[in-house]
Amino acid sequence: MNIDIKKTRPMARLPMRATDGSAGADLYACIEEDIVIKPGERKLIPTGIAIGIPYGGCGAFIFPRSSVSSKFGISLANCVGVVDSDYRGEIMVPLINHSSEPYTVKNGDRIAQMVIMPVILPDYIVCDELDETPRGKGGFGSTGR
Repeated sequence: MNIDIKKTRPMARLPMRATDGSAGADLYACIEEDIVIKPGERKLIPTGIAIGIPYGGCGAFIFPRSSVSSKFGISLANCVGVVDSDYRGEIMVPLINHSSEPYTVKNGDRIAQMVIMPVILPDYIVCDELDETPRGKGGFGSTGR
């Protein structure tokens, strides 16, 4: 599969997998000035790229980088970002600082990772009853610890 990439900013870096076995491709900050994220604060970080996912059946999913999350407490404000196959705008990454220290994002920093995955595109059908299961309507905590 090929993914078309358009640079929306001249200094943008293309997504890159760190190793041949990496599932995710690193996304890089594309900024002219450093961005400081204070504790508890959220900032939207541009990547300088837009992508063309083949229409229907796939999506791009943006995940935090485990090293940045575990070492510095920086994660995605939306937990996982979803880039739909029909979106053609710039990919922006909403970072949040869960630590007690300010965090500085610099141009070219690896800020997230993108994984292309298949998705099922069902039709949704209204019905009067759902099939029975052992769990039934049991909600949060109904299956134990």
